[in-house]
Amino acid sequence: MKSVVLFAFNGELMCFMHVLLNALEMEKKGYKVKVVIEGAATKLIPEISLEGNPANKLYLRAKEQNLIGGVCRACSVKMKVLDAVKTQGLPILDDMSGHSGMSKYLDDGYEIITL
Repeated sequence: MKSVVLFAFNGELMCFMHVLLNALEMEKKGYKVKVVIEGAATKLIPEISLEGNPANKLYLRAKEQNLIGGVCRACSVKMKVLDAVKTQGLPILDDMSGHSGMSKYLDDGYEIITL
């Protein structure tokens, strides 16, 4: 089974929707897949959690299927969305000086894709 982690850095909604679409497709095809929300993408969490947002249904599907590996703590603080991340019950990652590190995924055999 192929293992892939998608690190979403881009804060544009359309780019993030493609991250979610790819994660859901890979999972459907049997991949072991996780999405890590980093950088400017963290600011999207309050938006995509709202019903009516174009990414909401994709986000909820990815969340329900446990595809969200976590959200960077330091970036969530910087983007002023840490409370929203906590409200959504998403894992908060801070294993690399307050940020979410990639090495643990490499150690576990994941291919890393950044978007």
